[in-house]
Amino acid sequence: MGWIAGQPAETVGPAVRVARAAGLYVFRRRVRRVGWPLLFVAPFFVLYAVFSLYPIGFSLWLSLRDWSFTGPARWVGLANYRVLLHDSLFWQSMLNSALLFLIYVPAMTLLALVLAVLLNSRYVRLQGIWRTLIFLPYIMSGTVAASFTFQLLLDRNAGYANRFLHFLGVSPVPWLDDIWWSRISLGMFVLWAWLGYNMLIMLAGLQAIPPELAEAARVDGAGPVRIFWRITVPLLRPVIVFAVTLSIIGTFSLFTEPLLLFPVAGGPAHAVQTPVLEIWQTTFQYLRVGYSAAMSWIYFAVIVVLALTQYFLVSRRDRYLQVRG
Repeated sequence: MGWIAGQPAETVGPAVRVARAAGLYVFRRRVRRVGWPLLFVAPFFVLYAVFSLYPIGFSLWLSLRDWSFTGPARWVGLANYRVLLHDSLFWQSMLNSALLFLIYVPAMTLLALVLAVLLNSRYVRLQGIWRTLIFLPYIMSGTVAASFTFQLLLDRNAGYANRFLHFLGVSPVPWLDDIWWSRISLGMFVLWAWLGYNMLIMLAGLQAIPPELAEAARVDGAGPVRIFWRITVPLLRPVIVFAVTLSIIGTFSLFTEPLLLFPVAGGPAHAVQTPVLEIWQTTFQYLRVGYSAAMSWIYFAVIVVLALTQYFLVSRRDRYLQVRG
């Protein structure tokens, strides 16, 4: 005796059996239709789980333990986070990143916008070559050669920058040996490295603006400067916010540049010590893996708070301008 949905087949009417069979057929057909796409997409989810979700979960698990790569991981609960709240060096690295952001990001954003406008103009020839030359430092910035070149330029005794200052009768500048000059030097290095990348972002945003808007303003008597500030910049506001958000994340994530540029990691008096560099030193030099995992989570929380704060401030200002308009 057969069974359908927990009832004997003999007690179920033919119409019910046909409807249920049709529903089962439709279900199987949908599974076959969706199954193959899911099968092709599955490798991405597997790799994402192995290389993203698992490390995230493992770092959270480590942040609650004391471990030094060897031996068992000892449970300490929130002790790492409590100690971290009073870690002056970690919070100094956060402050260093904030100061570095103020040193170079406003100038880099404005300069990238100006270069994008120039290279988007029909009056500039060989635009492809200029774009390539400006973007090239972004590719070279993480190399030892680029850092060594800047060391040759900024060395206090034999650097070419101080030789030029000496030629002008100016005393040498301790570019890499003074607290504030080391921050300025790192800011110049990062500006040189990231200017081309931000310029391309601005250029992509400019090319999405209809040229008819600038032409109409020009017909009404607006000059290039007025068109730039009244039309180009407001329409590029989302792109500028995106570029500045990336700069916030990138500034707090600096690692290669301060590690290679300065003879001592972190610079004089830890003036250019960044959070990522501090996490790396805590992990691989001091072997405090659990504590560095807690640093990573606090660092992540700070980045999220800064990005969301910037987003809400800009969104609030845009809503205010819309209501006012």
